[in-house]
Amino acid sequence: MAFFRSSKRFPNLLPLSKSLPHSPTSKFDHHYSIIPHGLPKPNTFASYPARPGPTPDAEIICRILSNARGSPVAVSLAAVPAKPSPELVLQVLNRLSNAGALALSFFRWAEKQSEFKHTTEAFHALIEALGKIRQFKVIWTLVNDMNSRKLLSSHTFALVARRYARAGKTKEAVETFEKMERYGLKPHMSDFNRLIDVLCKSKCVEKAHEVFDKMRLLGLHPDIKSYTILLEGWSQQQNLMKVNEVWREMENEGFHLDVVAYGIIINAYCKAKKFDEAIGLYHEMKAKNVRPNPHVFCTLINGLGSEKRLDEALEFFEVSKASGFAPEAPTYNAVVGAYCWSLRMDDAYRMAGEMKKCGIGPNSRTFDVILHHLIKGRRIEEACSVFRRMSGEFGCEPSVSTYEIMVRMFCNEERLDMAMGVWDEMKRKGILPGMHMFSTLICALCHESKLDEACKYFQEMLDVGIRPPAKMFSTLKEALVHARMENTAMYFALQIDKLRKSPLVA
Repeated sequence: MAFFRSSKRFPNLLPLSKSLPHSPTSKFDHHYSIIPHGLPKPNTFASYPARPGPTPDAEIICRILSNARGSPVAVSLAAVPAKPSPELVLQVLNRLSNAGALALSFFRWAEKQSEFKHTTEAFHALIEALGKIRQFKVIWTLVNDMNSRKLLSSHTFALVARRYARAGKTKEAVETFEKMERYGLKPHMSDFNRLIDVLCKSKCVEKAHEVFDKMRLLGLHPDIKSYTILLEGWSQQQNLMKVNEVWREMENEGFHLDVVAYGIIINAYCKAKKFDEAIGLYHEMKAKNVRPNPHVFCTLINGLGSEKRLDEALEFFEVSKASGFAPEAPTYNAVVGAYCWSLRMDDAYRMAGEMKKCGIGPNSRTFDVILHHLIKGRRIEEACSVFRRMSGEFGCEPSVSTYEIMVRMFCNEERLDMAMGVWDEMKRKGILPGMHMFSTLICALCHESKLDEACKYFQEMLDVGIRPPAKMFSTLKEALVHARMENTAMYFALQIDKLRKSPLVA
């Protein structure tokens, strides 16, 4: 892997100051602060054959687009031999989910190709990407376009509502649901449940509960799924009082806890570190002839493992295997995590080997867990070794979250050439970073007075349509002003204002 890189200077910058005052961003994530440690043993993992990578055509297109800043999509893709198909377009749009502006340009390019027509799934992938950069006017243009093509479904409105909720616009999220009837779609109980789920998963649980109560006023009768969604919402908020309140209400309405509801409540108690109560619920469900599913075992293994109650976690793992369930990656990843929490890394690696033998991994999540704990344990060189060997020796391609872990690690170590090298490797594979990764790298570069590079990445972020958080731009602006580069700071301020006021053209 090419960790080192050369960087072009950002155009039209004033000379850099040689010093910059200590920045509050010097610790970009205290959880990942690390120092060097020894290298891992050569045979820590078994040697695995490589798995098939992403679809080559999709990877090529994403790589071209991510490295063709400023060039029209039609020009950039002129030499691509692959003819767009619905499957290829969907793969590319999914990989461009962190680059809404680029995703829209590609979407428009694809629909101009001979005999090509977009699918509902392609529209949905684009709505997801645009929602991340809050381009709601464009999204509604797409909804109208879908309507004219007879591609609308209730799922479309759930996607739009979710993006509003994630942006903190709960009023608009509910209004989106209410607009369904204008488009000829009559809401059913499943749609109300979907809205409640959207609000809960966006951490708007109180609003979700309000909608739940209004449903009953409208004469609708919540089903067990409605209650289960609310249980999950309050569980994620770690509000045991509300979890128990919904639980009691369920039973008063004649609904008995099924395996899904039990799993949610067990998870709530694990999150609250009430592990004995969680284990008690496990025994209660068995006594009531509700058979625990893999999710229940995974929850208990995760919870007990994080509390370093390793023996109990492993006991539940053995019970899960004896229960006749086929091996599943999440359960094995939970065991990997349990070993990591107890600093038994060799056993964690051994479990990854078992996953390979079972044909269920290891996957990028497995390595994210391992890397997280290696970095937390200040075993930086071992983390580097595992990361370098992932795709080749282990046959597992890093995900965007894996790259984010490594970029953050190198930034905290002030090894910015390494961080930028990992970034370049990611871009060569056609994987685009999200806002948090941009923020981590740009703030680290500012702290080290590498303002040419910081400006380059900041411009790249703007080019893909990502609006920077106020705190990140404040860090960059402060560094630029200190370096007597006020004109560059002003230029970026105007760019941000333009991005905010000028929606993308759909």
